Amino acid sequence: MPRCEDVLVEEHLRELAARLQGPARLKTDLLTEARHGLLDAVEAYREDGVPPTEAQRRAVAEFGTPAQLLPSWQAELAVGALRGLSLRMLAVAGVLVVAGDLTWSGATWSDGPRPPAVYLLLSASVDWIWMGALLFAVAGLLVVVASGRSARPGLVVAQRAVGAGLTGALVLGMLAGGALFAWSIGLWDAALSWPPMIIGAVLISAAYFSLTRAARGWLRATAR
Repeated sequence: MPRCEDVLVEEHLRELAARLQGPARLKTDLLTEARHGLLDAVEAYREDGVPPTEAQRRAVAEFGTPAQLLPSWQAELAVGALRGLSLRMLAVAGVLVVAGDLTWSGATWSDGPRPPAVYLLLSASVDWIWMGALLFAVAGLLVVVASGRSARPGLVVAQRAVGAGLTGALVLGMLAGGALFAWSIGLWDAALSWPPMIIGAVLISAAYFSLTRAARGWLRATAR
């Protein structure tokens, strides 16, 4: 609980928190660091004989207004959101690219009639979409590393481009994957009772949910 004499400090931090969007942990770290800095400044003014309320006002004024602080803080949160999205996409797309065919391995209908050409094209498209997502994820991590070493404006453009690519790949992957799954059920009734198919559907749904949250977080962080 904040002390009564720290109310102005907490109000300033609440205003900053309300206007920041990004990964919760990184946001908490930024605000915690800011709180410590503000309280240290207040304490220094108090030791110089400045009254409590005035000490808070001076510390807050010295620290900076939201308009001064938010651009750099929000940029850091946007980079953190891109890092999280890239890491999740790297894990999910990597698994789908490497192990996606295991869902069909040994299926009871594999020796039946060959699926339509359009179905095969859709199946190949899903593989290519996730391969592209994997490449975007690697690019995203490279951009994040570069952003930590430099503040060049071009990196901001690269961040947005890679983030948009990741989000677009996710949308395409969900649509194409959902269509392939639905078509598979239509072609082979046994697919609904095939254990690898069921397990794969559950795991992929969970992965989609996680990626959607990460993409939404990046969009909100970047829109600020």
